[in-house]
Amino acid sequence: MTLGMLLFSFSKSNSVSADELKIGKKAPKTDVVMENVDKSTHTLDKLKQENGLLVVFSCNTCPFVVGNENFPGWERQYNAIYQKASEAKIGMVLINSNEGKRADEDSFEAMQKHAAEKGYKMPYLLDKNSDLANAFGAKTTPHVYLLDKDMKLIYQGSIDNTWDPKRKSDIPYLSDALSNVSAGKNVQENTTSPKGCSIKRVAIQK
Repeated sequence: MTLGMLLFSFSKSNSVSADELKIGKKAPKTDVVMENVDKSTHTLDKLKQENGLLVVFSCNTCPFVVGNENFPGWERQYNAIYQKASEAKIGMVLINSNEGKRADEDSFEAMQKHAAEKGYKMPYLLDKNSDLANAFGAKTTPHVYLLDKDMKLIYQGSIDNTWDPKRKSDIPYLSDALSNVSAGKNVQENTTSPKGCSIKRVAIQK
């Protein structure tokens, strides 16, 4: 399967019940308690550092995260991104909202195994019923949200443009945004299109 076919097959998102979090707006549900793969519990508020928090909606299986023969996968950058964020006094967290795969590839046990195999340095939290993803309006794995010290959104979208086989040059959107924060500058390109597999939500019976 070519990368173009992957994009067609995976980048469409499931319907999102909430409006997307907009630039300049404060992140929702920052006090919701979620379980980390090491059995500790966290909230976004507690994970925030002096200059903010980077939230990455991720998973164990999407080719855009883990890679395949056509794409190296963005998770190979996660630890380097964590290091750069830490140097900028920004926290980082991975969130697994794939409730539709909770019985198999994205179970809590599978998350624990995946985090250990990949050597994740950042927390990897389980988002029950895609609650946080719905509140943010997150679409894909990965979908990144960079929040400032007041937990207001200053960048959202893709990690970089390496998914695009027609690109003329590599553009490290997220790295550039982190560099802007570190330098005390406004993020220049604050919104890009997230690319990846749709977050696997399930309908909640009312």
